[in-house]
Amino acid sequence: MPKEREFRTVRGYQLQKQGSGRLTPSMEDYLEMIYRNCQQAPFVRVNVLADQLNVQAPSVSRTVRRLAEQGYVSYRKYGVIELTDKGEQLGSYLLARHEIIEMFLQNLGVTTSLLVDTELIEHYLSPDTVLAMETWNAFLSANDDVLQRLAEFKRTSDVQ
Repeated sequence: MPKEREFRTVRGYQLQKQGSGRLTPSMEDYLEMIYRNCQQAPFVRVNVLADQLNVQAPSVSRTVRRLAEQGYVSYRKYGVIELTDKGEQLGSYLLARHEIIEMFLQNLGVTTSLLVDTELIEHYLSPDTVLAMETWNAFLSANDDVLQRLAEFKRTSDVQ
């Protein structure tokens, strides 16, 4: 089988991705949420992040320390978390990626599981795939008749 078609298990792909110095999906979630908060204020506190991500404060502290070790955030006394330039750059990408995927799924008609599906999918797509989704979203925005035709097709077809 050609090398470009070398299949792996999901865990194999995860390990391959992590081996390239990338953040874990959980770390990406933390950084994205820190970035969201830092758009409104210069910092976020551990307890606020814990509430927003529905985790315990010690889990936040552990993950934030790891993000700080990798240069994405600075972590100070009293649970103050600030983004570094590196963290702001990646956080911006992570939020944009989230919004692109969410819009893509909305365009497909996903409603009830939109947030969950977006959160689960976003960690496993390559930047090229996200860019293709962004292009498709832009195409649909410029051609709203396509979405209207899709809605009509869904209404009249046996495909659910």
